Amino acid sequence: MVISHELPRRPLSFVLPVMGLMGGFFGVFFGPTFGSALVGLVLVATVSVFFAYLIISTEYLSRKVTRLLLPVPLTVLGLVFFGPISGFFGALFGWFFGWFFYWIYEGGYRAKLQPYLTSGQVLWYYSFRVICGLIFTFLIAPVLVVIPLSFNAQNYFTFTPEMLRLDPAGYSLKHYQDFFNNGDWQRSFWNSLIIAPFATVISVSLGTLAAIGLSQSHVPAKRAIMAILISPMIVPLIISAMGMFFFYSTLGNFMENTLGLDKNLVGYIKVILAHAVLGIPFVIITVTATLVGFDKSLTRAASSMGAGPVKTFFKVQMPLIMPGVISGGLFAFITSFDEVVVVMFIGSASQKTLPWQMFIGLREQISPTILAVATILVGVSVVLLLTLELLRRRSERLRGLSPG
Repeated sequence: MVISHELPRRPLSFVLPVMGLMGGFFGVFFGPTFGSALVGLVLVATVSVFFAYLIISTEYLSRKVTRLLLPVPLTVLGLVFFGPISGFFGALFGWFFGWFFYWIYEGGYRAKLQPYLTSGQVLWYYSFRVICGLIFTFLIAPVLVVIPLSFNAQNYFTFTPEMLRLDPAGYSLKHYQDFFNNGDWQRSFWNSLIIAPFATVISVSLGTLAAIGLSQSHVPAKRAIMAILISPMIVPLIISAMGMFFFYSTLGNFMENTLGLDKNLVGYIKVILAHAVLGIPFVIITVTATLVGFDKSLTRAASSMGAGPVKTFFKVQMPLIMPGVISGGLFAFITSFDEVVVVMFIGSASQKTLPWQMFIGLREQISPTILAVATILVGVSVVLLLTLELLRRRSERLRGLSPG
């Protein structure tokens, strides 16, 4: 007796509604191309149901051949009616349609699940993932909308008809050219590149020392000290900015009048110190988390071998906590590079940073160049987040929490 593990094919009454829902979901996003989201929903859902019924009815072609041929008509429709970019998306949708159809029709969605699960449990299994995906989309969509708008050929903050039709004439790099050629934008960009690294170095140095000190068991009132040190990331930023304004104005007068420092230099020092204060809590938290798994017997072993505290720190402790230190430094850098409230209170026109210039571009000049700048900052943030993830995995390997 041969037992077949192949799942039975699903009936039309199940497959066609699911394919219609899938098509309608994508139709909402492609709706502007057709004039409205409702038209896109109805049209793409109808096309999805039609192709699904056609595949089930014929069954002359193999699964592999069908999936290879499906993108062809959708690509042709996109090219004829909407242009080359729509043809590309048509081919992409055709490929996904073929995979999703056979995943539903042949019961692939149950292949990796326990066979005793009921239909309701299977529905909730995938509904939960769809809900999580929608939440993620809700969080990330405002950021993703900025990216195509930065290529707008017109000086608008909205999608033009040409962009909605995916017409190449509606897209341009002129906002990026304005960013790299405009003196105000470049001055603010270089100010951010000057202030953020110095603030990061101070934050990493003081935050790492504070975290190591608080990790010692004999330190009294550790909880109270920790609460004070991380308070800049808890207290509302506008309150911190007001307090820093009064404190650093007095400090600035002392440096100018008593020490005789240049006013412009004093302005940079004040902003750097203020941003360092905002970055220190992130360094303390990440380094403290790294020190949780640190084997303190290593430092005792180094001391027994004759190494002093400084040498033990740099040769034994620092290499193991380095991922946490770098992670905290990246967070401190992002905090300084993106901060706008404190620098508006403390800095002057000479210390105008990139976020400050973006704020002016929205409030006074209404400059679409901020869309290009925002896209660049998104790209930088993505690179930094990927770096943080790699450092997190390396830290886990060093601490033996994950396989090498």
